Amino acid sequence: MQRRHFLQYFSTAAVAVPILTACGGGGNSSGSAGSSEPGLNRADLGQTTPNLRFLHGVASGDPLDDRVILWTRVTPERDDLSSAAVVCEIAEDADFSSLVLSEVLTTGPERDFTVKFDAAGLAPDRRYWFRFMAGDSVSLVGRTRTLPQPGQPAERLRFAVCSCSSYPHGYFSVYRMIADRRDLDFVMHLGDYIYEYGDGQYGDHPERPLDPPHEIIVLADYRRRYALYRQDEDLQAAHVMHPFVTVWDDHESTNDSYRDGAENHNPGEGDWFERKAQAIQAYFEWMPIRPPTEAEDSIYRAFQYGDLADFMMLDTRLEGREQQLSNPLDPARSSPRNLLGQTQKDWFKHKLATAQGQWKFVGQQVMFAQLQILELQRLLPGVPTNEFSPLIAINMDQWDGYPTEREEILDFVGDEGIDNLVILTGDIHSSWASELYQNPAVLTAGVLNSPLGVEFVAPSVTSPGFPDGAAELVSALLPVVNPHIKYTDLKNHGFILIDVDRQRTQAEYYYAASIDDAAQRGIAMSKVKTLAVSSGSARLREDTPVSRPKSTL
Repeated sequence: MQRRHFLQYFSTAAVAVPILTACGGGGNSSGSAGSSEPGLNRADLGQTTPNLRFLHGVASGDPLDDRVILWTRVTPERDDLSSAAVVCEIAEDADFSSLVLSEVLTTGPERDFTVKFDAAGLAPDRRYWFRFMAGDSVSLVGRTRTLPQPGQPAERLRFAVCSCSSYPHGYFSVYRMIADRRDLDFVMHLGDYIYEYGDGQYGDHPERPLDPPHEIIVLADYRRRYALYRQDEDLQAAHVMHPFVTVWDDHESTNDSYRDGAENHNPGEGDWFERKAQAIQAYFEWMPIRPPTEAEDSIYRAFQYGDLADFMMLDTRLEGREQQLSNPLDPARSSPRNLLGQTQKDWFKHKLATAQGQWKFVGQQVMFAQLQILELQRLLPGVPTNEFSPLIAINMDQWDGYPTEREEILDFVGDEGIDNLVILTGDIHSSWASELYQNPAVLTAGVLNSPLGVEFVAPSVTSPGFPDGAAELVSALLPVVNPHIKYTDLKNHGFILIDVDRQRTQAEYYYAASIDDAAQRGIAMSKVKTLAVSSGSARLREDTPVSRPKSTL
């Protein structure tokens, strides 16, 4: 499916058809939602769509001050069912005694029986509970939360950052750790929510076989892989507890993808643009993200958290990226090359320059800070290079492969005097915290320079990092030639808790007990690493006190 046809599909498909609507329900107008209308007959609904089950949990996402996306999927027992009606209820309490909205939605095989509803007309900065019903079946009850209104005074923000969950590499205990943090405002997932590989190609946990068992290539394959992931009880728990803000990385399509192709799209696997469009379609069906429209046809987007923070979510993968170079010494590396694409880059600069929040957060996929690896190799004489294969050469898939565009962004930040910039990143299955400089090489020469921002890179949920021994050695040596990199953990799985107030932004890295724990069901945290950056500064402070919990109301 070509991109234009894909957008036409989503603009006309019955994503959510309002049949019975409360005040404020289903539209795009703001304001408080009223009480639901009486008279909804679930028995009649059951006669219309019998034998439906909720096997994939519920989810919410893309919260704004007056609305949030609500998601579920119904599984019909009949293969020939052409449509299904599903009730969505939203309440101010977990018992649904204070119902604020009730809506009947329709779905069908054209969108894999997923249900997505943009529930508008909600109050700002408010906790809500939601559920779905079809016939005699009732879904899990989910919690969600709206954001404070843009410009509204907001003293504190608390959210989790995670990425990279390979199903056959073990259980999703990290998602359970996130679910247990009841005081989060939302979860930011920075991609590699699923992986495209087949059984035995990447991970081989005996109790975690893949469906389908082969590499996913066509729409039906992508849908089955999401369905497998969304039956995981730990992932379901995280979605039940918190709204998600998501972007894709490469494995939602295939490894090292870019605008016009991918490293793992091979001859015999069909047309790349067809595969990309079908991967995107499945993503929008299965993820709690607002579907694209003809006016807004991209995944990059922005939102505000009161007057405390502006968020810019980027697409460094499919929107405008040119093919990765294979050789870091290729002269083309120093020429202007697109990672964002001109349209997205112009949008990003505009959002940075006009942001009103005290903090500016950028959620994106690949590591932004420079990684001076060629120097690192000189510190490892006699060590077999295969011990450090993930770092033996500059990773051309990261911003290091597109340095001219990175310099342009950093020049803009400096020239415009943009302060309190925090970049949040996933992708590389390891933890990093760095200060951002135009040229960090001057630090090794002892030249004092002011950083322009900071970057926190999240560890993986399960996807493997460095092996034991190599992880510790490389972590010890990295700061010697990369003094802007203040912290690394190259093997442990976990997530970052970001706690924000007027004085500082703090990143708390929470880990499972060891690298092996991802293969076991259960939760154990062995340590936490904290780093903070003060408002008006861009220098990282290590080992600051762990933040206090936030009210869950």
